Amino acid sequence: MGVVTPPNDTPHAGTAAGAAKSPKQDRSRATRQRLLEAAVACLAVHGWAGSTVQVVAERAGVSRGAAQHHFPTREDLFTGAVEYVAEERSAALRALPVQGRAEVVAALVDLYTGPLFRAALQLWVAASNEPQLRPRVTELEARVGRETHRIAVALLGADETRPGVRETVQGLLDMARGLGLANVLTDDTARRRRVVAQWAALVESALD
Repeated sequence: MGVVTPPNDTPHAGTAAGAAKSPKQDRSRATRQRLLEAAVACLAVHGWAGSTVQVVAERAGVSRGAAQHHFPTREDLFTGAVEYVAEERSAALRALPVQGRAEVVAALVDLYTGPLFRAALQLWVAASNEPQLRPRVTELEARVGRETHRIAVALLGADETRPGVRETVQGLLDMARGLGLANVLTDDTARRRRVVAQWAALVESALD
């Protein structure tokens, strides 16, 4: 019988190296996630002026150097944060179960009156005065707006081939954004409930 050649150990070594990298990659992803969440929280609480990289890093529990490793500039950090916010907003919409239009209208308004929208609003204000930030935020918000409109159309079962339906959906989103702005300075919950109920009835009538 011939000598049996033992299996080559190289793949095992590669697998071991890959396994060794995995925890490091997991830690890197976790750090990035903490920084994005901290940036969103800082924007909502401190606004743009008070949300420095150092403040965000401290809130995330990481060093300033670690923050700059993931996001080299302040603009990178906060554009990333708004993109994260946008993805969270879209994910929340996509996760909604199929339900009545009144519930969809209420859910859309909730999207614009919660802390995620408040954080995005702070970045809009900053972008209006920061030339380096403005084009990145403008482009991102345009994409988010298209995505939100598309999801709203699907959730409402709206037929945009009919005259006025597209404008009705866009008007709903504009109204929701306006209610979000009204809620920034004061708690507008009581009045908002009545407005949302009326808009739900209008949407139902327009889309039938």
